[in-house]
Amino acid sequence: MAQIISPIPQEIGPPFTVNFKSIRLTATQFEQLCSDNRDLRLELTFEGELIVMPPTGSKTGLRNARLNLRLGNWAEIDGTGICFDSSTGFTLPNGAKYSPDSAWIRRDRWDAVTTEEQEGFAPLCPDFLIELRSHSDRLSRLQNKLQEYIENGAHLAWLIDPLKRQVYIYRPDHAVEVLDDPVTVSGDPVLRGFVLNPLELW
Repeated sequence: MAQIISPIPQEIGPPFTVNFKSIRLTATQFEQLCSDNRDLRLELTFEGELIVMPPTGSKTGLRNARLNLRLGNWAEIDGTGICFDSSTGFTLPNGAKYSPDSAWIRRDRWDAVTTEEQEGFAPLCPDFLIELRSHSDRLSRLQNKLQEYIENGAHLAWLIDPLKRQVYIYRPDHAVEVLDDPVTVSGDPVLRGFVLNPLELW
């Protein structure tokens, strides 16, 4: 009788940081680095540190797909802005180059950016964005990142933590609001009529 060997679960490594502060990668160099390493999701902090993130685990990918589907469907019906998935990079006013898991920008702001800038890491901070915590993410790192988005012009940002079934809501000039196991989360008034059911992500 053949022996059945149980597969060993593959661990998804956490993001790690490479210090490029003394070199200061230019925008062109960073874009080329991203192009040469398409299997990795790369971000650049305003201090010049390169954050390297391996591909996500399957369940995180499923959650992310659902998230972008819901936001994309709403944005298409609403028509006042457009949404972007987790492979999209933006250049924040402070110089950081980040790729939120899901983002939305008002159409007038997007149309004001040149075609050439749209092809690269557009010089825009999303009006609304979502970061989705995976098993390999440090919560504190994501919390600092969400605050940075707000400081750079975002009007609303959500940090969704499926591990604890919590949603952190960030707004300018407001204390961070934490929802425990919410049934729905509303994007009003920034995204009028957009309601997410986090139960789909747990």
